[in-house]
Amino acid sequence: MRCLTLSVAVLWLSALFGPFVPAGDAAEPDGSGAKSANRSRVVAADVDRLLEASFAKQQVTPAAICDDETFLRRVTLDIVGTVPTPNEITLFGLDSDPLKRAKLVDQLLASPKYGENWGSLFREVIFSRATEERARIGQQKFEDWLAESLNKGRPWNELVTEILTATGNSAEDGRTAFMMAHTGNAEELAGETARIFLGIQLQCANCHDHPTDAWKREQFHELAAYFPRVQVRADLQARPPTFTVASVDISERQEQLRDRTTPEQLFRLLDFDRDGFLTDVDAKKTPRQADRLERLFDRGDNDNDGKISLDEFKAASAQFAAMGNRRSSEHYMADLEHPDQKGTKMQPVFFLSGDKVPFGTSDLDRRGELAAQITSASNPWFSKSFVNRVWGEMLGESFYPIVDDMGPERTAEYPEVLDTLSQAFVQSGYDAKWLIRTIANTQAYQRALGTRQPGDSPPRFAAAVTTRLRSDQIYNATRQALGVTGFVGTVGRNSGGADPMSRYLQRLDPGRVAFFRMFNYDPSTPQDELLGSIPQALFLMNSPLLQSLAGASSSRTMLGGLLADNPDDQDALSELYLRTLSRNPSKAEQKLCEEYIRTGKSRAEAYEDIFWSLLNSSEFVTKH
Repeated sequence: MRCLTLSVAVLWLSALFGPFVPAGDAAEPDGSGAKSANRSRVVAADVDRLLEASFAKQQVTPAAICDDETFLRRVTLDIVGTVPTPNEITLFGLDSDPLKRAKLVDQLLASPKYGENWGSLFREVIFSRATEERARIGQQKFEDWLAESLNKGRPWNELVTEILTATGNSAEDGRTAFMMAHTGNAEELAGETARIFLGIQLQCANCHDHPTDAWKREQFHELAAYFPRVQVRADLQARPPTFTVASVDISERQEQLRDRTTPEQLFRLLDFDRDGFLTDVDAKKTPRQADRLERLFDRGDNDNDGKISLDEFKAASAQFAAMGNRRSSEHYMADLEHPDQKGTKMQPVFFLSGDKVPFGTSDLDRRGELAAQITSASNPWFSKSFVNRVWGEMLGESFYPIVDDMGPERTAEYPEVLDTLSQAFVQSGYDAKWLIRTIANTQAYQRALGTRQPGDSPPRFAAAVTTRLRSDQIYNATRQALGVTGFVGTVGRNSGGADPMSRYLQRLDPGRVAFFRMFNYDPSTPQDELLGSIPQALFLMNSPLLQSLAGASSSRTMLGGLLADNPDDQDALSELYLRTLSRNPSKAEQKLCEEYIRTGKSRAEAYEDIFWSLLNSSEFVTKH
């Protein structure tokens, strides 16, 4: 039998070369050292002890630890964003090392796919609520930067500081993504900064005092006062289009003079030869404004005659203003009763500490001070928000009902567990790998499924819950199941979208964009609010490309090769289930499939139907 031969070979190889190592992902030290690893085990044990004590008080019996197949699929999806291969599943199951789960976690964290997976998660945390949809043009650069940084083990507080203080071109510097996603709008940046990096929903205080928390409207606008000098310039004529994040440190006097200057007055000042047009001759007379005039010619010369008329200048000036290119030296809180007035000038004040920044402070200095306040070890909400999000992503539920709605007036489930993990995360030097390793080694993470679903009443974390995979995870799992590295051609009808940004993104990876369009969701959405749809269910079935790749008529396809290598249906079904669902079929499934094969028109067609039923099952697109 093929399976028996494989088992003997695995035992022989294990005896010679040691325990299981996933194919292609050799274990490498991440620099944390033995002391850090030991600290991780201690904290994981503390977490489990605290949870078990709480379960005992509630008279709740937690679920048993899950089997190896379930753990392997779960942790592989969570850390590297894909599913294990059949060989990896077999090797892991045969490994008798009692520490194999902990070693597997370390091996996965050493893979470059770790950074790619978590980079794609935080890409969506930022871009899912972007106010400028065209900013997605820079998402790949951001994802690449974050993936590389995470793989290098750079601390989370450093990365957030760079995100909040970034300047530069989106085509060159991925760190500009956050500012770019909201076109430098001070109020949008204030709300998203508090939500993403502190887990606090402060944006409700934009127009009025917070309805359910103690935050005042003034506190929101004091936070927005850190951002008024951020400017995002769009160059949509470039290929691909680019955005540039810059600082505009003008004084209040310069701002007043600018606001009093009409387009007609400015045009006359720039028209040195008084011929009624702006040309290259005029541009050479104003070298300090060369960059702005160059952009003006690119955007404002509608008839391409090489010169700008007054009407073209006025139209371009209005367009620049609408795009957010006019920035104030300070932030003003609007007077809701007199919206035509400028409002109240707000001093930058950090709402959690009360620390202030003087009026007139430069853009980079005030953003740098804000980053220092947010990432300070004395600010518990920074570490709590990251721990809460990572725990929620891995276990399907966070300590708060909504992952980004925390704060002093919200109540966490098991607050002592959150505090333990958050304090240890700070002591680790804000090491994301350390945190993920610690969570993955807890019994809480390794429990089997229970009857609870996300959003049900407590107790949480007494059993695993079923959660939907993100689009990138489904894409990776589909490629793994089909045995291909990528897709060349159209995966789904109109998968790229109609807008220019979609067409550009599709050129990066058409298959990935197609899966994104169909399966993507905001990672901050509670799992109980995520529902499947009929288009999602039909997506794989309706794609001619995927149908051809899943066929059995050719030995060059995964399924065709699998059937050629496995004439015995028991072996073939086992291999097919391992490839798609990362487990062997149950006895009932085995019997049902074998009966279907016997009664089908041909063995190949029967297996094609079985394969498609597995690919389109809810189990394939969920983690459990």
